[in-house]
Amino acid sequence: MPADSPFDWQSDLALIADAARIAGEIALTFFGQSPEVWWKNEGRSPVSAADYAANKSLEERLRTARPGYGWLSEETDDDPARLACDTLFVVDPIDGTRAFIAGEKTWCVSVAVVHKGRPVAGVLVAPALHEVFTAVLGGAVLKNGVPICVSNPEPQDRLRLATPMDLIDVLEKPYRDRLDRVKHVPSLAYRLAMVADGRIDATLVKQNSHDWDLAAADLILEQAGGSLVDMDGNALSYNRPTVQHGLLCACAASVLPDLLQHMKAAAG
Repeated sequence: MPADSPFDWQSDLALIADAARIAGEIALTFFGQSPEVWWKNEGRSPVSAADYAANKSLEERLRTARPGYGWLSEETDDDPARLACDTLFVVDPIDGTRAFIAGEKTWCVSVAVVHKGRPVAGVLVAPALHEVFTAVLGGAVLKNGVPICVSNPEPQDRLRLATPMDLIDVLEKPYRDRLDRVKHVPSLAYRLAMVADGRIDATLVKQNSHDWDLAAADLILEQAGGSLVDMDGNALSYNRPTVQHGLLCACAASVLPDLLQHMKAAAG
């Protein structure tokens, strides 16, 4: 079933929005309460009791409601059976776990419905900030119920860019001098949402981001008039055997060619 079929993605959006809201409320009960923390990925990544509790709620609600959908979550062991599913949920129960543990408010619950490799419904719930972003393929993209769009700067305007300093340092000085670097945003999904609502103009995403970091925010950005692409300008494909991605760029269409050109020149 193609993504532009009459299938009711709006119904899926309502489902995941409700589930993400409830998961956010669950996570919020742990916030600022020093939840138990474990370390995974050879001690590189923290996971808290809040992550597991939010994930449990999401999995129970969503898989019960759509038993035919596949499942991919940061906090659930990957099941290769998802690869045989045309449609699946892609979930990060808390994107920005380090911020969450530190008591910082910039974290969110990220839930997407992905169909044949692309997101068709997406929700980000940031409970500590009282913000909810929603998008559905071909429909409205909203922040707290109000439509949003990217900033659309002119190609020669100064650019508010959120990215690690080492990626800025490799750019040629004339281009680098036009950049206003935005301080670190601990949640990647939320950083992409900031591009979608125009608070920043662009962001560069280092290698090894994952489907669950990106899928919901990708659709939110796309419906707001922006793009999340690889260094060749290609849109991302989700639900592959590998869930990791290379260096990425997210911004408004007006500045995408110029930013990609400078990034590729620096890499070359």
